[in-house]
Amino acid sequence: MDRMLFGAAVVAVAAMTLSAFAADHTKDTPAEVKKAVADGKAVLIDVREADEWKDGHVKDAKHLALSDLKAGVPAEKLKTLFPAGKIVYLHCAAGARSLKAADLLKAAGYETRPLKPGYDDLIKAGFPKAK
Repeated sequence: MDRMLFGAAVVAVAAMTLSAFAADHTKDTPAEVKKAVADGKAVLIDVREADEWKDGHVKDAKHLALSDLKAGVPAEKLKTLFPAGKIVYLHCAAGARSLKAADLLKAAGYETRPLKPGYDDLIKAGFPKAK
């Protein structure tokens, strides 16, 4: 499926079923998330915009801006970002965009755990900052 069709399909499905799929923030603590990522059991996806990412991001996090997700992302890229068998944590600056991204991804068949703590909170919790 091409990029635009996939994006349109994700947005359409999410809009039709948003109430049935509405995500909640995970109850996993920052310490649990940090350990799972460090142990290779989970990936951390930053859904902030590119300028926010460039201003600073968590080391070893991957980037997928919410705006890109809404516009459409090739299925191959999603498979790379969301490896089978791993927990997928989503974070943004304050928690709202991670919920929106989780809703879109859940509608597309992906299970994610959106975080309420934002980037600054993760850094304060001891996540290493990328150089």
